[in-house]
Amino acid sequence: MKSTTSEPKVHELKRDLGLAAALAIVIGTVIGSGIFRVPQTMINNVGTVPLVFLVWVVGGALSLAGALTYAELAAAMPGAGGEYVYLTEAWGPVWGFLYSWTQMWIGKSGSIATLATAFFEYTAHFVPQFENVWISLGPFPIKYGQVFALVLILVLGLVNYFGVRFGGGVQIAMTVVKVGLIVFVVIAGLLYAHPASTGVPPLGVPGIATGFFAALVAALWAYDGWNNVGMVASEIKNPQRNLPLALIMGTSLVIGIYMLANWAYFRVLTPVEVGAHKLVAAEMMQRIQGPAGAALVSIAAMISIFAALNGSILTGARVPYAAARDGLFFKAAARVHPVFRTPGVSILMVSGWAALLVLSGKYDDLFNFVIFGSWILYAMAAASVFVLRRKRPDLIRPYKTLGYPVVPILFLIGAAALELSTLRDRPVQSIAGIVLILLGLPFYFYWKRRLPLARPTR
Repeated sequence: MKSTTSEPKVHELKRDLGLAAALAIVIGTVIGSGIFRVPQTMINNVGTVPLVFLVWVVGGALSLAGALTYAELAAAMPGAGGEYVYLTEAWGPVWGFLYSWTQMWIGKSGSIATLATAFFEYTAHFVPQFENVWISLGPFPIKYGQVFALVLILVLGLVNYFGVRFGGGVQIAMTVVKVGLIVFVVIAGLLYAHPASTGVPPLGVPGIATGFFAALVAALWAYDGWNNVGMVASEIKNPQRNLPLALIMGTSLVIGIYMLANWAYFRVLTPVEVGAHKLVAAEMMQRIQGPAGAALVSIAAMISIFAALNGSILTGARVPYAAARDGLFFKAAARVHPVFRTPGVSILMVSGWAALLVLSGKYDDLFNFVIFGSWILYAMAAASVFVLRRKRPDLIRPYKTLGYPVVPILFLIGAAALELSTLRDRPVQSIAGIVLILLGLPFYFYWKRRLPLARPTR
């Protein structure tokens, strides 16, 4: 006799993203507001244009080394969650969980909140009222622009809720437009008829070593995001081919765009002028085309940030989803919408929490706290390539890291240098960041006790 009851059907994510979407995620997520703002920090730390370019080269080389390393891991294990998968497989579930915990509550949500706030700050160029306070909730004054940023996050969350193909299409369109606008800005700077003289360096530049590492931190922030495409690996078509291509090609194109943009900046502006202006690209276009040029840069920055924001929501929601599928997060986060085939609950959770962080105004503090701990996890994820070559020789590797073992070692050296510099310059925040991450351990042991003997597969 057949049973009248049946197990509920488990829906899976769908491979709807092609190479174009994967490339757009890499490029669109990396290029946010950094390229428009970071040069000021860099020149004020190193003092000379050649050293600024050296920092960009070193930061780009480290990022490319990471992309080359992650390409092997992503192609061999194309599951949802990116680093969650690599850390779990190489080091054990507790490390995968700590990564997902960090991304859900601080890392990815803080990044989304930061991007949305940067978007409203640029929008305030056209709508000054966004800077006005709407209401004060105790110690939290809320501006109209923060409400706008909150709504923007929720709208993009819904866009990605209704299908990865739809969200991927938005990502492709916005990335093409923003790259086109940045190329226009670069050409305008390179063709400027009255190039700046070399000029003198800004005053108060720190020592070479201290300044170089401070500038490198800023450069790596501008390059951050190349790893996000691995988080949606389970929705990439032909991941064994397309993930390595997207990681390597996307990161390489970003390096080229950043170098050309800085060439344009320093052709039009002197080092002192770059060091004196927070929005370097806007100042350059103001010099070339007046207020219309500055307005164009604001539009370019808004589109750039919009694409980075959409890409962050699209990819970030897959991390808690992956942990939930393994029973290490709220069960609801593992649900896949039966029609849209997206991790709908996880998308709403990440978007909703990031929206609340925007209203709190404390996301910058949280994000700064977690940088130190996050880079430990990034380094461990990259080191997984060594561990898994010994631990899982049976693993099929469609792509193997170019330049192995030198390339992964270079990335690990760069990560170690960044960690030591951060610990030296911000010891309180670094230690607090570790504490915030370790606060996830009680929840890990709680969810682990609730697991059946056999853990579900991704």
